[in-house]
Amino acid sequence: MSLPTAAMVCSERLRRQRLIGPLEHARGYPALVRTLQPVSTGAWARPGSPPRLPHRTRFDDASAAARLRRRRELVKGRFQGGGIGYVLADDLELYANAFARPLARATSIQSGVLEAVRAAGPLTPRQLREETGLLAKQVMPALHRLQTAFLVYEDQLDDDWERPWFDFAGEWPEVSIVPERSDSSAVEVLGRFLHAHVFATPEQCASWSRWPARRVAKLLGELERSGRIKACSPAGLGEGHLCADAGRLSPPSAAPGVLVLHRQDFLTRAAQTDLERRFGKRDSLQYLLVDGELCGAVRGHWGFHPYDVDDIDLELPARELAARRAEILAAVRAAYPEPRHHVLRYAGKAI
Repeated sequence: MSLPTAAMVCSERLRRQRLIGPLEHARGYPALVRTLQPVSTGAWARPGSPPRLPHRTRFDDASAAARLRRRRELVKGRFQGGGIGYVLADDLELYANAFARPLARATSIQSGVLEAVRAAGPLTPRQLREETGLLAKQVMPALHRLQTAFLVYEDQLDDDWERPWFDFAGEWPEVSIVPERSDSSAVEVLGRFLHAHVFATPEQCASWSRWPARRVAKLLGELERSGRIKACSPAGLGEGHLCADAGRLSPPSAAPGVLVLHRQDFLTRAAQTDLERRFGKRDSLQYLLVDGELCGAVRGHWGFHPYDVDDIDLELPARELAARRAEILAAVRAAYPEPRHHVLRYAGKAI
């Protein structure tokens, strides 16, 4: 069977991730979360913001996420190198085992915080400071490190900044996290990623997961031996792995025009290493998907106060830069509406 073309892979990727054919009804939202979890709140979101899946639904996805979160069907944790993400409660064990970073030797501060949570919890950060006598700058890093080891659980049910922290094992007794399950869980998680991404290079797998390249290579080998993926080099996509059902891809569909995607989006996270190579690591607020290709960056400096978009940096031919100017500006201004924001430049030229 011949390999699918790059256009077919890109189109199927957008379909599976619902950037083509957004969901019409909220009843399908949990299935979408399962495909794209861990789901991020987005870069620079305020504490307590619900996770978001921009452009993938025709309803308010923030409200749908908030409802699941209130019912504890969507739970907060630290995955993918310690970043905040949400997974479905019935998948918490899988993702916790795949991404947990065990704490071999706790510091005295970490031990004190954990003991306080276990003895007197649930406790908010303010209560933890009172209980331990520690400063906020000591308590919060300790909580975050304990959270990456899944020793404590942050009960984020709404947008309240004062969230209670629990002993993870006491709050989720049905979830078993053991080192022996780390690799088998990671294989399953990476397999799910490749199904949603259709084709991925080892760099993209490492970029999305934040696992070291050596571990990614080992996991890809396991998936290949099981028949879930196959190594190949489709023209224009490089050397990587194709999910097993990619031989049944449909012809390409029309791409969704211009979309603005945050830095922690499922699609941009997989491309993050490449995007940083092309656009640098600083001043990129969000990225632009143009006709299904990530080829632009929205530049600026984020803040709680009103701030401007300094520039829209694009990798497009000069003729297309001019022809798509109004469309691209409209998409960026929808994400950064006036009067709180102003777009100052387009492709380096003042507006």
